[in-house]
Amino acid sequence: MAFISGTAPAPRVAYAVTRQVGNAVERNRLRRRLRAAVALVAPELATGAYLVGAGRGAVAVSFEELKDQVRAAMTAAPNVRGR
Repeated sequence: MAFISGTAPAPRVAYAVTRQVGNAVERNRLRRRLRAAVALVAPELATGAYLVGAGRGAVAVSFEELKDQVRAAMTAAPNVRGR
């Protein structure tokens, strides 16, 4: 997870899903699940730019667990020192 503070009216999010996750269908499915999770937690986020990365294990987790992990990582990102 990476974060760059900014003054945009809403948080901007980019997704990095590597080929190690699987074929294009699996990567795109995971990217869609990540987008849905981020959409649910977006009102809680600080404005800025986020980079969400996902590895092989993200395919196997339930949506609720994925949403909780995304929420935890994205709300903690602005609090990391030096950012």
